[in-house]
Amino acid sequence: MDWDDAYANGAYIEGASAFPDRWAAEATAYREAVDAQVDVAYGKGARNVYDLILPVSAPKGLFVFVHGGYWLNFDKSWWSAFARGARELGWAVALPSYDLAPTARISEITQQVAAAITHAAGQVAGPIVLAGHSAGGHLVARAVCPGVLSDDVANRVVRSVPISPVSDLRPLMNTSMNENLRLDDAECQAESPALMAPRDGVEVTVVVGAAERPVFLDQAEWLCEAWGADRIVLGGKHHFDVIDALADAQSDLCKAVFG
Repeated sequence: MDWDDAYANGAYIEGASAFPDRWAAEATAYREAVDAQVDVAYGKGARNVYDLILPVSAPKGLFVFVHGGYWLNFDKSWWSAFARGARELGWAVALPSYDLAPTARISEITQQVAAAITHAAGQVAGPIVLAGHSAGGHLVARAVCPGVLSDDVANRVVRSVPISPVSDLRPLMNTSMNENLRLDDAECQAESPALMAPRDGVEVTVVVGAAERPVFLDQAEWLCEAWGADRIVLGGKHHFDVIDALADAQSDLCKAVFG
């Protein structure tokens, strides 16, 4: 099996190269149009920051969206427009950056995201909902596993929505990406949500696009089976547009995320 091809998304998406520029432009415009606190520090590193986008009235709670990019690419600044649905529904939205591989291992990124959630939770009262895309889906699944968040923060998390997540890291050891990810058997065992269980009391819904690459349909299925989680398959959606509905407060995806 050609593992690099199996986990290649853009090569199988028409117009894939245009998506990052669109995300960046829409994100910049949205940040300028709303009440956004930019580069809130949650740690000491230059990338240990998040943007906090506030609703018009007192927040119903905190929504944290964690970006993807195979732990190798992007930062918070591409994704601000995907806060639109949550904000319109009355939620504060935190969008964290984190160190990328090879500077950080995935186990370290897990801890950074936990630190970002914890810091943002100290700024916004109420329930916490997590969602993340691709590598971010992995990270929001890890965040609701025992021992990642402190009990006082974890007990506020009511829902985690991994979108097109990488739930079992072991196949990635066969890809050329692993030159930078540096995954080994021990880290895959320790960092694969599909090989563990979530904390009690948190609702998990796994979302995936029907037009995703087969390995991502598998990864979603593995997490659902391991956790007994609900699964939503979005018809016609591929790996890059599966998150578009987060910008629409009336979408089925926002209904799944916010109940």
